[in-house]
This record gives sequence, C-alpha cells and structure tokens, in this order.
Amino acid sequence: MTPKAPESNGATLDERLTGALVGAAVGDALGGPVEGYSPEQILQRHGGRIHGIVGPWNGDDWRTARPLAPYHKGDGHVTDDTLMTHALIRVYAAVRDHLDAYAVADHLVADLMTTPRWIPELEAEALPLHRIFLAEKWLVARLHYGHADPREAGVGNIVNCGAAMYMAPVGLVNAADPARAYAEALDVAGAHQSSYGREAAGVFAAAVAAACAPRATARSVVESCLSLAKDGTRAAIEAVGETADRHTDVESALAPLRQAVAPFDTVGPDYRRPSLAARRPSRIHAIEELPVALGMLLVADGDYRQAVLGSVNYGRDCDSIATMAGALAGALGSPVPDEWAKQVADASRLDLWRPAATLAEVAREIFARDVDRRRAHERAFHALGGTRCSD
Repeated sequence: MTPKAPESNGATLDERLTGALVGAAVGDALGGPVEGYSPEQILQRHGGRIHGIVGPWNGDDWRTARPLAPYHKGDGHVTDDTLMTHALIRVYAAVRDHLDAYAVADHLVADLMTTPRWIPELEAEALPLHRIFLAEKWLVARLHYGHADPREAGVGNIVNCGAAMYMAPVGLVNAADPARAYAEALDVAGAHQSSYGREAAGVFAAAVAAACAPRATARSVVESCLSLAKDGTRAAIEAVGETADRHTDVESALAPLRQAVAPFDTVGPDYRRPSLAARRPSRIHAIEELPVALGMLLVADGDYRQAVLGSVNYGRDCDSIATMAGALAGALGSPVPDEWAKQVADASRLDLWRPAATLAEVAREIFARDVDRRRAHERAFHALGGTRCSD
C-alpha cells in the first residue's frame, strides 16, 4: 500500500465538494463492518488487510449477532456518519446561509424525528432517530424535550466524535477559509457536544476548508489545524503528525499512530469496554478519530485510497476515522475509486452525488451574501472615518 500524491490538485469547487462528500460516505461504508475491532482482529477475520468493501463481521448472522445486531454493517452500507452528514446538508438547503446552534434546534432535530428515510443498516425506511447513537439522540432529548439553550445543549453529553463526524459540510460551505469554518462549526456543534468533542468538530471543519484551498496538501491541512486547535486536541494532532512524518506506508503506521494518540484518548485500549475516564470533559484529552485521520492523510500524502484503507484497517472507530480521512482526501482532489462509490450508492440506495450538488449551490449563495455583507461593512466603516485617505 504505497502512497501517491493526489492526481487532481487543481480541482474546482464542485469537484472538491463532490470528492469530499462521496469520499466521506465511501470511507464510512468501508469502515462500518470492522468498527470496534483491532488491526489484529481484522487481519485474522479477513485473512489479511481489507482492500475494499467487505461483508458483515458475523456473516449471515448479522441480524442477531451481538454487539452489532440489528444493524447490517458491511456490503457497502453507510452508517450514521453519512446519515448525519446528509441531514446537515438538508439544513443548509433550508436555511441557505451560515448555520448556528439555533439552526440545529430548528431544523436538524425536526429532520431526525419527523421524516422517515431509507436506513441502509436497517434495510428499511425509518426515522433517522431510530438509527443514530445515543450521543446523537441527545440532540432530540435536550433540544426538543428539554428546551435547552441550543448554544449550551451539548453540555452533559458524552464527549465523543459524534459532532465532528458530520461537520464536513461546514468546511465545504467555508471552502478555503479554515478560520471561518472553525468558528461556524463550534457554534453548530455547541448544540450537540462540549469540551474536546466540540473542539474536534471545529478543527475537522477547518481541515476540510483548508483542503479545498488551491494548491492545498496534506501537510498544509495539518498546519491549518494546528494554527486553530486548542488544548489536548492540538497536542494530539501534533503528536500524531510527528509520528506520521516517520512513515510512508499505512501498514507500518497502524500501531505507531495508535501509540501516539493513546495518551490523549480517554476510551482506553479496549474499545468496547471504555475506561472510567472515558468521554468526560477535559482540556488535556482529545477524541481519537480526528488526529488519526489526519495522520493517515499525512502518511498517504493525500492519496484517497491509501488514507481510507489505512483508516479502515486501523480498526476501533474506523468508520468515523475513514469518513474524516475520506472527506479530506476527496477535498484535496484525490479521486474516489468509481467502483467503490457506485457499489456504496447502490447498496445503500442513496444518491451520493445529489447532496454535493445541493451544497455547491448553497455555498455559492452564501458566498455572495458574505461578499454583500462585507462590502456593506466596508462602506459603514469608511463612513465612520475608520479608513485613512490612503486606503
């Protein structure tokens, strides 16, 4: 699995949005069937490393085998990472402007609990609320039933990657403006997460925005993250990045990346049996998924296939890691394999390309509004005497 540089770094906005969103969904689908397992367990179960779409861990017994039943993880089915990403795009399509925590309360919560949609892992149409994890159900409990202030509703939830995993649309709407993406994602994620879970959402959105910039590279994406990230999140990205710099092959990086992120990860060595300190607010810890995704992006030098396969074979929360790595590599312009994208779209019964077209249209509308707002501010500032004659 030798990395290669992205082939289309001069990609347009539409191509980057499509690459990021399709790339995230494909990464999600590839990682889903091995989520929660170690690289050694994956190697034993599949007789080697995973190189594409695989079936459920428990084969035909997926409907009843614990701990995954009743979810059909595998065979190209996306998980809640993609369902939440598409839901956030629908919020952008409704609001058609920058989002905040109130948009989550007013639109995302209603989407989750009132509109049945096809859920690939359940092989049925159901409310998204019935599929999402408890940390995401928190949105409904706190905002719909608890009437919490949307900006503070994330306080009290377990601290995990639940908000970060679907923040790619925020980065894409703010393409090439990482600081703006970071600030918007922090506001949006405040309705869902706190502490380093909220911070990771902001940093991931910034990473996606940075990946959309002309001439962006895996290294420039990480540097943008480090310029914005705070506390344990920044330290974790720095540590994982330093380790990634010593590897050019994702296979050799699997164990070292885990060792680098372990001091910042509160879950502990046994992913299915979290430690007592797991998922509690902290200023010195970080979620595991984002630093590892960035590390895989560095090792793969931005190549989509290698970054995603490295993330998948890493195990643990690998559907979210591969979702993030896939979004970043796709935004950089590295092509998503057509055979993977088509198989995931067909198996999941989802149009993976329409959300990207929708978001591209909305992003252009928002940019035009931003330009108008900026010009109005410039005129007002000038009228106040805030600019000098030479300006």
